[in-house]
Amino acid sequence: MKVAVLGASGRAGSEITQELARRGHQVTAIARNPEAIPAGTGITPVAGDASDTDALAERIKGVDAVISALHFDIPMETLLTALRKAGIGRLLVTGGAASLEIAPGKRVFDTPDFPAEWKGMAQQGIDALETLRGVTDIDWTFFSPAALIEEGPRTGQFRLGTDTLVTDDKGDSKISFADYAIAMVDELEQHNHSRARFTAAY
Repeated sequence: MKVAVLGASGRAGSEITQELARRGHQVTAIARNPEAIPAGTGITPVAGDASDTDALAERIKGVDAVISALHFDIPMETLLTALRKAGIGRLLVTGGAASLEIAPGKRVFDTPDFPAEWKGMAQQGIDALETLRGVTDIDWTFFSPAALIEEGPRTGQFRLGTDTLVTDDKGDSKISFADYAIAMVDELEQHNHSRARFTAAY
């Protein structure tokens, strides 16, 4: 496939870019600092600012899907507008874990030990998911990571979920950026969560 990755120089974005290229996809890797995008066969680094809908629409035109690994300071409506202008019908989003449930009606965000300094960014992610849930003209997927996403090995071994935080037998919820990227590209190829959210953890 031809895939545009937004935020391709970040930790999640760079791993997703490399995983796509590893599987033979053609990647338009977009970032404000394209020199920080990983190099490789099939990867075309492109300078771009996702807050400019017209410019972004030009850069993504002709791809089969867009994967966003951007922070949520770029409003979801901005990305959706760019996709519509470019005629792109598929969007996969690197989400956050805050909106995942740990019990019916109780989210990670609602727990007393959720760090106060993360709440602003987490709320932006929650708002982005709510925006997507009202979208019917674009085939979207929102991929929430485990509670902790960190540097680590590429194992290909993890468990999937939907709206509930996935934890191990110790109650921990973790995944590496490399394995997160595997699950994201699996979703691109297998298309199991159309207009839905999913999650993954060890």
